[in-house]
Amino acid sequence: MNETPGAGPTVDGAPKASVMTGTGSGAEWLTRYSTSLMGVFGTPQRVLVRGAGCLVWDADGKEYLDLLGGIAVNALGHAHPFVTSVIASQLATLGHVSNFFTSPTQIALAEKLLALTHAPAGSKVFFTNSGTEANEAAFKLARRNGTGPAGAPRTKIIALEGAFHGRTMGALALTAKEAYRAPFEPLPGGVVHIPFGDVAALEAAIDETVAAVFLEPIQGEAGVRPLPAGYLRAAREATTKAGALLILDEVQTGIGRTGKWLASEDAGIVPDSITLAKGLGGGFPIGALITFGERVSSLLGAGQHGTTFGGNPVATAAALATLHAIESQRVLENVATVGDYLRSGLAAVDGVTEVRGAGLLIGFDLDADVAPAVVNAGLESGFIVNSPGPRTIRLAPPLVLTTDQAGAFLAALPALLQTAKDTQ
Repeated sequence: MNETPGAGPTVDGAPKASVMTGTGSGAEWLTRYSTSLMGVFGTPQRVLVRGAGCLVWDADGKEYLDLLGGIAVNALGHAHPFVTSVIASQLATLGHVSNFFTSPTQIALAEKLLALTHAPAGSKVFFTNSGTEANEAAFKLARRNGTGPAGAPRTKIIALEGAFHGRTMGALALTAKEAYRAPFEPLPGGVVHIPFGDVAALEAAIDETVAAVFLEPIQGEAGVRPLPAGYLRAAREATTKAGALLILDEVQTGIGRTGKWLASEDAGIVPDSITLAKGLGGGFPIGALITFGERVSSLLGAGQHGTTFGGNPVATAAALATLHAIESQRVLENVATVGDYLRSGLAAVDGVTEVRGAGLLIGFDLDADVAPAVVNAGLESGFIVNSPGPRTIRLAPPLVLTTDQAGAFLAALPALLQTAKDTQ
């Protein structure tokens, strides 16, 4: 095997990827895509072939600054040398063992997550392959909290308007967006969506018939909307009083995304469980459900849930490597510094009406319905961003984004906004 600088591993002088897949322009690949893959994602914006740090390149050789990070997944950017070396070493040693067996990396990662989350004695971890699977496991956990005082059934699960918890059937029942839900109804019953951020509505909804409350500390898909100060504490007090579980979905906000390991840290509460995924594997698929304390951790017994691939040696090795790199390279400090710089810079741009978020999970609103056009203008100019709404742009770049890279986007943004308005 040869090595070609900048091109990745090669076989007989040709990149390994091209040996396996063939070559072609972006347009040629998209034609092949349209005839071979389901159209559930629409037409892909570009065909990406290589990444390094916060940069990616498409099939036509164009370079982009990735300010979306695979939707908050690529915590350390693309092709991080330590993470990729750990994955390769583990895969060459032991790749998959099924859930009839365990591995040192699985156990070590569970211990690490319990330590990072300051979990009390008796807490446990269940590994999945994705965020929606972690939330599906949490949904089943909530169902097991099914009996209230004097044997009264707990039939209700509360989520918020604007919530996004995934697209499998249980997670979809928790998700609020009607366009996602309607084609697949009837969904698992008992889920009630209450107004976002309204403490009075939350307290009124929680009684002894409620099995669990699902909350995102910051709603990402809804446009990066943080819960108001004090909301999580009020939720903890109300759920504790009623005997309901408080389940925090930190799939998008966890693993340093907000400058802390968890976005909920500042609330000063201990939830009953937390779901994680996205940045946990540094780009490798893995999710986790963490249950706090012995009672909650015992709700799901042997045979009541499972997964073939969840917690496999390669995924857990990737996660351990990612967590180690975040700690050893002081990445959380970078998230806080660059995040503050980005938010303050965005607030000063003409045409930006509001900036929200924490760390490197940022949403900003525009003064016109041009967000999708800004995404297109950004691609043409070499920037990858996302529009969760007609007036909202979301940024979730790698946690290793530099101030210079953030500054390049801020410098380009006024022209991108003008281009977007000119095309409307």
